[in-house]
Amino acid sequence: MSNKMWGGRFGEGPDRIMEEINASIGFDQRFFAQDIRGSKAHCRMLAETGIISREDADQIVAGLDAVLAEIEGGAFEFRRELEDIHMNVEARLAELIGAAAGRLHTARSRNDQVATDFKLYVRDTIDHLDGQLADFQRALLDRAEEHADTIMPGFTHLQTAQPVTFGHHCMAYVEMAGRDRGRFADARRRLNECPLGAAALAGTSFPIDRHRTAAELGFDGPTRNSLDSVSDRDFVLETLSAAAICATHLSRLAEEIVIWSTPGFDFVRLTDGFTTGSSIMPQKRNPDAAELVRAKSGRVIGDLTSLLIVMKGLPLAYSKDMQEDKEAAFDALDALSLSLAAMTGMVTTLTVNEKSMRAAASRGFSTATDLADWLVRALGLPFRQAHHVTGALVAKAEKRGVDLDGLTLAEMQEVEPGITDEVYSVLGVDNSVASRTSFGGTAPGNVRAAVRRWRDELGS
Repeated sequence: MSNKMWGGRFGEGPDRIMEEINASIGFDQRFFAQDIRGSKAHCRMLAETGIISREDADQIVAGLDAVLAEIEGGAFEFRRELEDIHMNVEARLAELIGAAAGRLHTARSRNDQVATDFKLYVRDTIDHLDGQLADFQRALLDRAEEHADTIMPGFTHLQTAQPVTFGHHCMAYVEMAGRDRGRFADARRRLNECPLGAAALAGTSFPIDRHRTAAELGFDGPTRNSLDSVSDRDFVLETLSAAAICATHLSRLAEEIVIWSTPGFDFVRLTDGFTTGSSIMPQKRNPDAAELVRAKSGRVIGDLTSLLIVMKGLPLAYSKDMQEDKEAAFDALDALSLSLAAMTGMVTTLTVNEKSMRAAASRGFSTATDLADWLVRALGLPFRQAHHVTGALVAKAEKRGVDLDGLTLAEMQEVEPGITDEVYSVLGVDNSVASRTSFGGTAPGNVRAAVRRWRDELGS
């Protein structure tokens, strides 16, 4: 008796272990909507070109709608021996409508079918992630507007550098998310060519209309080389590359939230909804949501690396290795989506301790650069000399255990006689922040203007 899937070429079914390693229905069943959508478009095209009859096409489309309803209703039985979503759908279609179902696979292969399904799925997922990123940006914009005047220390090397505002800090992540959205949009634009009709690898001798199928599925047009059509997974790699960069951005913010929520910083407090306790230490409020976002970035990066390694040694056209593309993509995109939801929730609900932020900004000689700039403007010193004078004043203040504005005028004049009491006007953190009015700077007015620009861009 011949194998049901492979026809007369094989006399026996696969070994149990072969069935185990070969089956993908356990994960590719999530393609069901895309698979049925692609099959309906293919079927209608076959009828319009006269390759199959209108009557058969109508039966097939109605049957596919019935299969879709079964899957969405939870009544569909996915069968492992049928390997994948394509064969599961086709087998059930045959049970529902009989012999006409066998005409659906005319002029296509599972190779171009899965490439089309995967592109449709990735495209849908990019659209979903773009919406999530826009929500993340809006949450950040709300906090930036609320805290345009809230002073905090800006860091380099995690050492106090210069005062900034918390609003300005939030806006940095708005910019990052904007670039993430741009990368996803670029990936979407490049993937938007339809592989359906490339068949196994060489095209088909049937008079199909690939432009018609591509248009129905919302693609810009058909792919232009049948070999490339079925072997290309650049669209997955590019999307996972964008996802990895985005996850890295989220991880950086997650790390800052972890640091900021420690008692040593006390800059922010997460709500109970995004923290957990300890089984032994009753005082603990652990920032687990932020820590998990930080960790999930490693999964996304790992999934990208995994797929790159799968693809790097494959000749044209299709190889079964490419079945390993889906789980990595599903895992990465699921992890990123969950991370975006968690981070948006944390940003929206966290409490900002303005007093702690301001106190920290006032420590660590954060206005040293303002002093050096004043020496250049007021006394005409070359910046390198002003830098040296400021460094000497910092050392003097550190030795005395005070900040720069704790030095007396006489003590400052011991280092640079030309210093006047006007210098104290630049040593406060408020003056420092207010002075940073250059485009992209941290001045509160700049922050509010940036918020307005982004709100206009987001259409809110």
